[in-house]
Amino acid sequence: MAVTSRDLHNAGSLRRQVSHPMPVARPYRTASRPPYILTVALSLVALLLMTNSMIAWTQTKIDDFRYGRPRTMQLSGFVGHNEAAGVPTQFVAMNLNRRVVVFEIPGGDVAQTRTLTGPYLFGANENLTPVRLRLQNVNADQAADLVVSVKNEEIVYINEAGSFRLINPEERAAHEQARR
Repeated sequence: MAVTSRDLHNAGSLRRQVSHPMPVARPYRTASRPPYILTVALSLVALLLMTNSMIAWTQTKIDDFRYGRPRTMQLSGFVGHNEAAGVPTQFVAMNLNRRVVVFEIPGGDVAQTRTLTGPYLFGANENLTPVRLRLQNVNADQAADLVVSVKNEEIVYINEAGSFRLINPEERAAHEQARR
């Protein structure tokens, strides 16, 4: 058997072969993107929940520094109750286990302390709700009335005959009409 050699590159019978690049396999298909989108959405929801929890925790700590536990606020003012010595009446508002209580110390005389009982607060963590006080002339009688604010509600105590009483519906309607 004889072996012969030929030049393959110049041979007219051979066609030049063009190599086409092989497509690169993708690690994921475009149809599998929804799980990634769902993961990102759930991550954003988790981040939102953590942010809300941090904001609530921060607000509770700020209220702890400002009002203490139980939530307490003190106010001094001249309301015409035993203030002949020039000592203002002291008011102490507290949220005692969800019950709003206001102590009035007329003219600083602790022996004459009066208690104004407010509403009972319903709901989770209502024992941490601060109670705020302010003096305002509500019924235009030139005597400072006591306004107790809890959450988004106001309880008005009318200054009358040396003590405070709850506002009646007629006075409340007149007060609401005057505010508009």
